Amino acid sequence: MVFSCVCRYRKNTYLFIYYLIQFCGHSWIFANMTVRFFSFGEDSMVDTFYAIGLVMRLCQSLSLLELLHIYVGIEPSRLLPRFLQLTERIIILFVVITSQEEVQEKYVVCVLFIFWNLLDMVRYTYSMLSVIGIAYAVLTWLSQTLWMPIYPLCVLAEAFAIYQSLPYFESFGTYSTKLPFDLAIYFPYVLKLYLMMLFIGMYFTYSHLYSERRDVLCVFPMKKKKV
Repeated sequence: MVFSCVCRYRKNTYLFIYYLIQFCGHSWIFANMTVRFFSFGEDSMVDTFYAIGLVMRLCQSLSLLELLHIYVGIEPSRLLPRFLQLTERIIILFVVITSQEEVQEKYVVCVLFIFWNLLDMVRYTYSMLSVIGIAYAVLTWLSQTLWMPIYPLCVLAEAFAIYQSLPYFESFGTYSTKLPFDLAIYFPYVLKLYLMMLFIGMYFTYSHLYSERRDVLCVFPMKKKKV
């Protein structure tokens, strides 16, 4: 019994610290983007990646730990939907945006970062408070509802980022390579294939998130606010 309580305490402490770090990272990114926009206007959107790209990459790399959390059972969620969500961002951020300097200056990068950070700030706030037993009806509803309009917009922005990157991958031949036996990988074709898979994955992820929302909001009224 004591051992179980100690393990639960350590698990909750670790998860709280993890969620807190992610919340601070994404809050800093969002605040930085907001201040820069009000200070420099549309000009700030062009160099968004140069200003906050490093922190964004750190936060997204750290988020891969969530797959381990689910696998070992310390975070209650399904592995495949979270895997699809995370790999979606990793591919767009590291493969499409980071590898092409010309894409980094596009407005779509700024829009995409805003969407990602809005979702993550709410999600990590909700998860951080849930770990220590604090639940607010408004925050719970927001965390289970905000994704409904924003997640499809994220996918559209990601698809547009891929579309805008295709000419550069075609011109520079990035990631395209020749294989033995007269075979070759032409990376723009890979991206076009992934573009179709992106919308298929969106349907699967949206269905999962909607089912999760229904379950959470169904039982939440039974759980009163804890302070």
